[in-house]
Amino acid sequence: MVDILIPMYKSYVNRIVIALLLCSSMPMVAQKHLLQPEVYIGVHGGVLASTVLFSPSVPNMSPITDGTLLGGNGGLVFRYSGQKCCALQVELNYMQRGWREHGEGVDYKRQLHYIELPFLMHIYFGSPMWRGFVNLGPQIGYCVKDDMGTGIKSETSKHQYAPLDHRFDWGVAGGLGVYCRTKRAGVYQLEARFSYAFGTIFDHNASDYFSGSNPMTLSLNVAWLWEIKRTAKTKNER
Repeated sequence: MVDILIPMYKSYVNRIVIALLLCSSMPMVAQKHLLQPEVYIGVHGGVLASTVLFSPSVPNMSPITDGTLLGGNGGLVFRYSGQKCCALQVELNYMQRGWREHGEGVDYKRQLHYIELPFLMHIYFGSPMWRGFVNLGPQIGYCVKDDMGTGIKSETSKHQYAPLDHRFDWGVAGGLGVYCRTKRAGVYQLEARFSYAFGTIFDHNASDYFSGSNPMTLSLNVAWLWEIKRTAKTKNER
């Protein structure tokens, strides 16, 4: 039953992602240009919960809490806004991803260390001081380290313990958050973000065991950004 639901779930995820990408492009049309662009640079970091959607499913990873691995992430942020309410955000991140197997006689963790580069549309709204925002866009990544797993492995399912076939990763990310813009102390930001990889970590040809092995991540991050170029409008409002 689980093996039937996973392909259906992935199909729905793909449709939702395409719909969100199309909808997110609409605010870029007919936006008012700022007198001067807003430019921010900064750092962010936080905690994440990650897993891998295997098809066929791997024992001891259901419910999803038994298949989730906790880790950390952090990186650099660059944000450029030349239009009102819309901006481009580019990040360079380090991510601790992977999966866990937990059950009777099995307690296994495998951590994958990634360098990721998201290209996000940043849509913001609210007052000059307090703003809510939505981030959405594609991302690419590369696994720079695979610890090959630690703990007690399953004796009945061993295909997931092989070395990675694909270290390059590509997918989409979307986040919701809020930030506060101060006069002299920068921008303080809180964001919850979900990412899903279309690329797989193992081969998925007809002759391979896995038909899908897609990483998935949910993270909670805090950020500190500095505005290095302010608009005349913002100065007048302050």
